[in-house]
Amino acid sequence: MSKPSILVQLDTDPQPSVFDAVVAVDAGVGHLFRHGSVTAEDVRDLVYGALFTRGPADLHQTALFVGGSDVAAGEAVLKAVKATFFGPFRVSVLFDANGCNTTAAAAVLAAVEGAGGSLQGVAAAVLGGTGPVGQRVARLLLRLGARVVVGSRSLERAEAVAAALRAATGGACEAHSTSKPDELAHALQGVAVVVAAGAAKALLLPAVVRSALPELKVAIDLNAVPPLGIEGVEATDKRKERNGVLAWGALGVGGTKMKIHKKAVQELFTSNDKALDAEEVLEIGRSLG
Repeated sequence: MSKPSILVQLDTDPQPSVFDAVVAVDAGVGHLFRHGSVTAEDVRDLVYGALFTRGPADLHQTALFVGGSDVAAGEAVLKAVKATFFGPFRVSVLFDANGCNTTAAAAVLAAVEGAGGSLQGVAAAVLGGTGPVGQRVARLLLRLGARVVVGSRSLERAEAVAAALRAATGGACEAHSTSKPDELAHALQGVAVVVAAGAAKALLLPAVVRSALPELKVAIDLNAVPPLGIEGVEATDKRKERNGVLAWGALGVGGTKMKIHKKAVQELFTSNDKALDAEEVLEIGRSLG
């Protein structure tokens, strides 16, 4: 008899995410085990509990989800999870702390659509590019051949992120300060795609700057809390033309994000050796058509 599917939710917050739990249930998970305040030091025993209760032939029916609002803490947990696996004793794991990977993948798919199906050689900018979602958006854009500007109010942070992205992808990635209107306008010269991935209530691209960017074709804003990240883009926009620019708002991107999230959870149970991070989550999104 086939074993029922089990998803073990490892959340770094005291209360495991209800959002992630609901998506798991809607994705068809048979049983959901939720653990909060998980640290890297807690991982071994939790993972061993998932590994040693079923034989290798049934381990594809057990999977892990690493989440929480602190992406860096989640990355530490993910690293510890991977270090615990050995030989055939491993299960598939999805990393999506604070929705970082599913949101980034959905944003990049919108960018691909808005750019006509390919980002190869396209000039793109990620505002708020040093945050966890922004870094992943930039990384995925680079993977797809775009030339990327990482924008941040802190040039030092932007330069550090750009250097790390160049090392990881081999792509063309620049850093620019966007703390002043003239710096922002300079950073965005020649850019065709802009993604705003900053914190809630942070206006990153005012209308006066956006209107002076003749080559801008696609604007994607991932902030749903007013004031929005790109002035003139509405949260509900989905391929909406705004003054000659195709616009996506946070809710317009969110529908795709939810589809990717659900499909990624389902993908965990197709084998016991998947590790779904940003690139793998993007590929799942692309497979949805």
